[in-house]
Formats: sequence, structure tokens, C-alpha cells
Amino acid sequence: METIILAVVIAVVVLGALGGLLVTGRRKKPLPPPPPSTPDLTAPPAEPHVGDEAETPRDEERRTIEEVDLPGGGAPTTVEEPPAAAKAPEIEIPEPSTGRLIRLRSRLSRSQNALGKGLLTLLSREHLDEDTWEEIEDTLLTADVGVQPTQELVERLRERVRVLGTRTPEELRALLREELLKLVGTDLDREVRTEPESRKPGIVMVVGVNGTGKTTTTGKLARVLVADGRTVVLGAADTFRAAAADQLQTWGERVGAHTVRGPEAGDPASVAFDSVKEGKEMGVDVVLIDTAGRLHTKTGLMDELGKVKRVVEKHAPLDEVLLVLDATTGQNGLVQARVFSEVVDITGIVLTKLDGTAKGGIVIAVQKELGVPVKLIGLGEGPDDLAPFDPEAFVDALLGD
Repeated sequence: METIILAVVIAVVVLGALGGLLVTGRRKKPLPPPPPSTPDLTAPPAEPHVGDEAETPRDEERRTIEEVDLPGGGAPTTVEEPPAAAKAPEIEIPEPSTGRLIRLRSRLSRSQNALGKGLLTLLSREHLDEDTWEEIEDTLLTADVGVQPTQELVERLRERVRVLGTRTPEELRALLREELLKLVGTDLDREVRTEPESRKPGIVMVVGVNGTGKTTTTGKLARVLVADGRTVVLGAADTFRAAAADQLQTWGERVGAHTVRGPEAGDPASVAFDSVKEGKEMGVDVVLIDTAGRLHTKTGLMDELGKVKRVVEKHAPLDEVLLVLDATTGQNGLVQARVFSEVVDITGIVLTKLDGTAKGGIVIAVQKELGVPVKLIGLGEGPDDLAPFDPEAFVDALLGD
């Protein structure tokens, strides 16, 4: 038995030795080279985007600006920017109103010569037959003189020409000038009343349809008054038209006039009342009140104007009610004039845009229709193109040089 065990042990040892030799032989053989591997590529650092840090922030101790030694050793000085002050609008010096129409005469004559020259050409014919007189009538009607004034003028011209007999150009011009002055009227009171004797301020209400230049005219009238040495408060009682109050305030700031305004779509009568109240407190000479002019709601508009007038007169009577008409609308302007005159007592007419395609005869027609004088005329877009009406300068401009 022991012999068998010993034989098994020897066999195991021999087998183990042979296995070790085989393994050692295999290790001595050269191994094939490994397949090439793809090299690792390192991507370049990405560019930082707006708002990104250029590199990863590191945690480190930071010092405040007070702990950093600055060159010179002085303490840091904080410089504060002064607050931007609102620039006050520059106060303008308006052009004097005296003689303003004469200075603007050339502008007026350029647009009105058709009437005067047309009449002079017709009257200069050797024989004035019925056809010629009909042409004279047509010329006057086309110039918006109106039917009744045209008939009156033609009758007087017929009589004067028949008596005169031979007619030189100078005689015809003098004759026509004289007759036109009679129609325009030289004896009417054309002063804008702004200086009541027993109180201050004078109160002027400006009325008219939107689009006639009403708010602009109110601003220009303020310039006329300031040019004449008056102090003015503007009342922006046109609360229904967008930006009307801003427009009026801009006009006032140019000449140093205070503007009273209320909320958009607010009560116009309240604004008018406050305007007169502040005018009294400030001791100004004149209060100008701009009113609404919405033609599409005629009844409501007229009721509102009547209310404004009544509320203002709780302070004092109105000194002037000026109706602004667009001279280019011709006979349509007369219809507007009738409507306004039924509600408020119109005391004067302002004709705007008389330098454009307007016919000069509207001056005669509107005065005949309402029985009130034209007191101011607008002759352009400039701030000082509103002029007191001068009948002689106007007729001279119609006839030309």
C-alpha cells in the first residue's frame, strides 16, 4: 500500500514539472505587435461667449478695494455725476404786430392778384358791353365775394364808369380801389379787445372747426399779444382732440406763456374756468381759451361751447369770441360761421390760409354774412404769419402794384 501511494506522488511531481517546462517555453516565444490605436486628441479650449468667464474660476481669497495699496497712497475718491438738468425752452422774441400785414403784403399779393388784375383787365376794355359786365360778375363770384356784394359792386362800377367816360389805367385802379374799400369796410372796429377798463385779465375764447388751424391760431395770437407787451395764460379746453393740449403748451413755452390743461377727454368747461382763475391769481393781462371743434357731433359741440361760455362768465364777461375759418373752404366756411354764431356771440373773424389757393373775396362775404369784422388773417406757416387785418393793405395787395 505504501508503495502505491509513493508511486502516485512521484507521478504527480513529474507531471507538474513537465507542465512548468511547457509554460516557460511558450513565454520565450516573441509576441506579435499590438494593433495601432487611435491617438487621443485634446480639443483646443473653447472661446468664451459673452457673459462667460475666460477660465474656470478658482477659489481664492479676494481683497476689497480698500485693502489694495494704490499708487500714491491716497484714498480712493468717488466722483458723482451731476444729475442732468432739464433744458428750459428758449424764450423767443416775437415780431412786432404793428405793420405786420404790410410786411407780409408781397406774400398776400402773390396769391390774390387774380382778382384785382382780372377786374382791371376787364374794365380796361374799350367797350364795356353786357358780356363784359357778366365776366366781371363771374370774376367776383369765383373769388368768393358772394352774390349780394357782387351785385352791389357791379352796379356802382357801372354808374362810375358811365360818368367817368374815358378811362386811363390809373383812373380805373383808383376807382376799383375805392369801391373795394367800401365793400371791405374801413370804419369797422378791428381791434382785438383784450384790455377791459375795470378789470384784469381780458378773456378771449377761440372757436372753430377742427382743421381750420384753430389751436395754431391761438398760439400765434399769444405771440401777437406778447409782442405788444402783454402777459398771457393759455387755456387748453380742447380736451377731445389728441395732443391739442401738448400743441398749445408748446406754443406757450416759446413765448413764456403759462398753459392750463386738464385730463384728456376731461370737462372743457372746467379747464376754461381754471384758466381764468389762474389768470386772475397770476395777474396776467389776457387769458386765451382754445375750444373743441368736432364737426361730426355738431349738436354736442355747440352745447359744449355754450356751457364753456356760461362757466367762464361766472368769473367775468367774455371780451372777445373769435371764430377761426379756413379761407380756402369758401362758401362752406360761411355755413360753419352761421352755425357758430347761433350759439356764441361771435365778435370777430380770423381767416387762416389766405396765402394759398384762397379767394380774397371771402373777407367781404363773411363780414356781410355775420355782420362782424375780420380782425386777423393768417398768411403762412411761420410763427409770426398771423397779422391784424388792415383793409387798405389788403385791397392794395388785391390790386397789385
